[in-house]
Amino acid sequence: MKVGQPTLGVALDRLPAHRGALVERVDAAGAHQPAERAAQLADIGFVPGEIVSVLARAWPGGDPLVVRVGHSSFALRRAEAACVQVLPLPAAPAP
Repeated sequence: MKVGQPTLGVALDRLPAHRGALVERVDAAGAHQPAERAAQLADIGFVPGEIVSVLARAWPGGDPLVVRVGHSSFALRRAEAACVQVLPLPAAPAP
């Protein structure tokens, strides 16, 4: 996806808990983070096409978030999670 192109995605820090999503891109500049933040997130698995979900948010304030990417779970600050743009997957139908 090119810079400035519209997206239907959301930042990972705004994804509802337990909702799966695909990583669309990692953009540290758009989240006002240092440029190396995008590389750090990619190193731990936040790469386009990877499935992610928010498992939990700390209380109070929701910072940090517990996030699953692939088969690993990480605690990310909300500012770090805001660097990851995701495309939410369709919700599973209720039984």
